[in-house]
Amino acid sequence: MDNRRAINTSGGNYNERIEGNYVQGNYYAGSQQKSIDEIAAEIQQLLEQLDKFYPTDTTTGKMALATEAMSRIESNSSLAERIISALQAGSIEAIAQLLNHPATSFVIGALEDWKKTKKI
Repeated sequence: MDNRRAINTSGGNYNERIEGNYVQGNYYAGSQQKSIDEIAAEIQQLLEQLDKFYPTDTTTGKMALATEAMSRIESNSSLAERIISALQAGSIEAIAQLLNHPATSFVIGALEDWKKTKKI
């Protein structure tokens, strides 16, 4: 007997009783994860470039760095479009997990506000 079945959630959540070992988390299709990885790497690189001009040891410095990062993201239509696609897919948490920078929380907050403002 074949116990396989197809479950189409149309991007929504699926819950079922699980028996045995199970690891909870976000699962992304391979190509989507690659895209998220690339976006996060570009944002990380941008943040590291801006480190040279903005202090990250103060809240004000982190906010200024995040503001400049958002300005550069908005002026780079290719990067902005890819970030918008990731935001539409609900991947902001995945991007946040991949960033390693003192200003990450400010940039993620700005991206979430950008999402609301642009009604993504």
